[in-house]
This record gives sequence, C-alpha cells and structure tokens, in this order.
Amino acid sequence: MVNNCLYWLLCRKFAQRLIRKVDNPKMIKKSGFKLMPILILMLMGGGIIMLISASKDMSTYSTFQQVKRSGETAKVVGVLAKDKPMYYNAEENPNLFRFYMTDQDGEIHEVTLNAPKPQDFELSEQVVATGSFTGDEFVASSILMKCPSKYKNEEVLVRSNM
Repeated sequence: MVNNCLYWLLCRKFAQRLIRKVDNPKMIKKSGFKLMPILILMLMGGGIIMLISASKDMSTYSTFQQVKRSGETAKVVGVLAKDKPMYYNAEENPNLFRFYMTDQDGEIHEVTLNAPKPQDFELSEQVVATGSFTGDEFVASSILMKCPSKYKNEEVLVRSNM
C-alpha cells in the first residue's frame, strides 16, 4: 500500500514537471536547442563515416608493376592474353581459376582467382582484377569483365547501310 502511494506520488511529480515543460514555450525552446546540436553532430559524423568507407573503394587503376612495388591491394585493368593457356578444372577444384592478363603497360602476368571461372570469360574485351601480389603471384579477390555489347553488330549494320 505504501509502495503504491509512493509510486503514485512520484509519477504525479514527474507528470507535473512534464506538463510544466510542455505548457511553457521557453522550456521547449531550451530543451530543443540542446538536442539540435547533438542531432546535427550525429548526422555529420554519419556522413563522414560514409564518405570514408566509400572512398576506400574509389581507387584508380594500376599496373602489375605498381601493385608489386606498393604491396597493397589494387585494381589492375587489362585484357585477357588469349595466346596463353587458362586453367580451370571444376572437378578437381571448382574455386581455382588461372589465366594470363596483359595490363596497360603491356606486361603479361598470370592471375589466380580463388573463385569459379566466370561465364563467357573468353569473350570479355577488358578485365579489371582486384588483388595483390603474394610473392610473384598476383592473387585476385575479384574480377570484373567488360563484355562486348550485344548492340555492336547492329551499329555496324546501321552504319554500313548509310
């Protein structure tokens, strides 16, 4: 019984304070003024964190020589060396694919991808391999392929009819 009365009195006191703040416009402005800078700082901090995490992926393309010198993970753009062999055996190891790639400087290097061979890989016009060197081996964590446009032949036909 005493606990209920005490609880009721505490709740009543809290409710009275809350009503006084809501009824007094100056109190609302003061409490809102204290909250606004905190919200602005939180939004700015979130924006900075998003920019930093997005900038890590915005890297420029490198060559094999630059990646070997830096020792860091980078994106190497080049073309598939079609005169060199490709290795992929799905029965032996489905997550191992090796191929040769020529970078922008003309350096040919073997690339190891620890993932299945992408479909229509031989048809790609350009390859972007993201990875780093482990010793003399370039190990790619991912590759992107620029495949020929399906509309390219149609463009040639349209231009030849003019």
